[in-house]
Amino acid sequence: MRTKIEVNNLRKAFASNGGALQVVEHVSLTVGDGEFVAIVGPSGCGKTTLMNMVVGFLQPDSGSILIDGVPRAEPNAKGILISQQGSIFPWLTVQQNLMFGLNDHPQADKKGVADHYAAMVGLKGFEGSYPHELSGGMLKRAELARAFAVKPEILYMDEPFSALDALTNLRMRNELLRILEEERHTVMLITHDVEEAIHLADRIMVLSPRPTSIQATFNVDLPHPRRLTSPEVQKLRVAILHELGVDRNAG
Repeated sequence: MRTKIEVNNLRKAFASNGGALQVVEHVSLTVGDGEFVAIVGPSGCGKTTLMNMVVGFLQPDSGSILIDGVPRAEPNAKGILISQQGSIFPWLTVQQNLMFGLNDHPQADKKGVADHYAAMVGLKGFEGSYPHELSGGMLKRAELARAFAVKPEILYMDEPFSALDALTNLRMRNELLRILEEERHTVMLITHDVEEAIHLADRIMVLSPRPTSIQATFNVDLPHPRRLTSPEVQKLRVAILHELGVDRNAG
């Protein structure tokens, strides 16, 4: 598998009252082209800091990030970030939100592309609705549609479903997997939810407490759809929770 994302020896510290606070320490990883990698770690360990450096929003103190072998210093059109804060414009309809990033399309094609992706995520009939008229799950569907409409090569996801209730979260995960079966993307997911990581990812990396480094890596050699109550999934869940310092018999 060709390497899509290559991270080499990243380090990042922030100023604090007690001096420099080291947040990320010597992190190196690769993500293959078309691979789905999930990164889990304890709260406050530096997951989002790591993601922001990979995306290009934050510069590391040292180390390098390469996309397709080319050093990256800032965000570019190859990747798009979906975060827990959301990025839907409240003053635009679903269709207008989906059309917003289609600057390289002729005006006549924008509506067709927007409507195609609205239908893909189950929002057909809601193209003229405004965000305040949608449920939380529908808003996330709109955000997914907006991300996929611009056809990014890389989808960066920073706890995108964490604010949803458990049932809607599960539905959104299934929706994401369904779309990824139709359209090929490289995905890097940051999550605190071990079950979510196992449900979605091809490979899971576990981060240590701050200053964070990669503590363990697990391959998820289970076909989709994955039965989350299966013995294989439960064994993997226990192993990951153990790496996170949670009692083996928890949950």
